Amino acid sequence: MPAIRVIDPAERRSRLALRHRLTPGGRAAHPEEAVRSLLAVHSTDPSSVYVGLWARLRDGRVADVERALYEDRTLLRLLAMRRTVFVTGREDAPLLLAGCALDVAAKERRKLLGFLAASGVADSPAGVERWLAGAESAALDALAARGEATAAELAGDDERLATEIVLSAGKSYEGRQKAASRVLLLLAAEGRVVRGRPRGSWTSHQYRWAPVGDWLPEGLPRLDPRAAEVALARRWLSVFGPGTAEDLRWWTGWTKTRTTRALAGVAPAEVRVEGGAALLLPEDLDPVERPAPWAALLPALDSTPMGWSGRDWFLGPHGPRLFDRAGNVGPTVWWDGRIVGGWAQDRTGELVYRFLEDVGREAEQAVQAEAERLAARLGEVRLTPRTRGRTWLEEELADR
Repeated sequence: MPAIRVIDPAERRSRLALRHRLTPGGRAAHPEEAVRSLLAVHSTDPSSVYVGLWARLRDGRVADVERALYEDRTLLRLLAMRRTVFVTGREDAPLLLAGCALDVAAKERRKLLGFLAASGVADSPAGVERWLAGAESAALDALAARGEATAAELAGDDERLATEIVLSAGKSYEGRQKAASRVLLLLAAEGRVVRGRPRGSWTSHQYRWAPVGDWLPEGLPRLDPRAAEVALARRWLSVFGPGTAEDLRWWTGWTKTRTTRALAGVAPAEVRVEGGAALLLPEDLDPVERPAPWAALLPALDSTPMGWSGRDWFLGPHGPRLFDRAGNVGPTVWWDGRIVGGWAQDRTGELVYRFLEDVGREAEQAVQAEAERLAARLGEVRLTPRTRGRTWLEEELADR
C-alpha cells in the first residue's frame, strides 16, 4: 500500500499563493484569468470584486473589470453558494447554477410563497402560486421591453410588482419590501435574469437587471444537478485542495449527504495535513515549488480566506480580530502565505494597516509597497462595508 502523501502548512501556503495568483510573478493578465483561478469571487460587497482582482492582476483598472462584466460579459454575477452573490466565469457559471443556485432558488420560492400568503395576495395556496407566476411573467415581460431596469423601475410597470409584502411577519426583524425585489432575487437564483451594470459607481450594489437571453444570447447551459455537483467538487479541489469534506460542505452550503455523494464521484486521494486527513485530486499529488516571499492586501470577503472553514494554517490566532460575528472576513494583510494583519481606511480616507505579529523588515517593506499600489488605485474612493459588520481591527483603524 503506497504511503499517504503528507502536505505541511508551508506547502499548503505555496499552493495557495500560486493558484490564487498572489505572487508578483504569478499575477494574471486579465480579470477572467484571475476569476477562474478562484472559481468564484464574492460579490455581496461589489468593491470586494475589484479590490480582490487588482491584487491578482498585473495592471488592473476599474475599466478592465467593467469590460469583463458589462461589455464582453465573460464574467457573471450569480446568486449561488450559501445564498451569496458571486462573480464567476461563463464556463463555471453552469456548474454553480446547477450545483448550488437551483437549491437556493427552491428555498427562496418556498420562502417567498410564505411571505406572499402572509401578505394576503390570495385566499389559498394555489392562488398564491398563481399570483407569483403572474408577477414573474410581468417582471420578465417588463425587462424584455426595457432591455435593462432596476427593481424600482419594474415596480412602476406592474401593480403586482409594486405590492408591498411582509417579511418574517411577527418577528422582531419583521420588514416590508416591494415584491419586485424578491421576484428578481428568485428569477436570478433560477438563472432567468442577471445583474447588469449598477446605478452609480463601481462600489454601488443597486443593480440593473436583464433577461439572461438578452445578456447571453446562447443562455446558460442547463446541466444535470448530480453531474454538476461532481464537477463543482472537482473544480473546488483544483482551486482549494488539499481541503476537507467539511471545507467543501461549508463552501457550497451542501448537506453532508450531498457532499459525500459529490466527493464519491470525484474519488479524491487522501493526504495528511496538519490537524488530520484532507483530500486532493489524484493528479495533483506532486509537490509544488515554494515561491519567493510575497505580500498582499486582500479585501473583506475575499475568496482566498473564505475558501475553507478550517483556516488555522494561514490565519493562526488572529481570527477574532479579523472576522465579524457572522464569520465574514474583513480586509487582511498577508505575508508569505499567512494573514499577519488587517487594513482599512481611516476617517480621512487614508489607507492604514496594522500588523498583529512581528513580521520583520522585509515584510514591512513589501506590505508598504502593496498598500501604496492599492491606495493609488482607490484614489478618492471610500469603501463602505455592506451586508457585514466591521471587524474589531477595522473599528480601531477606521476611528484613527
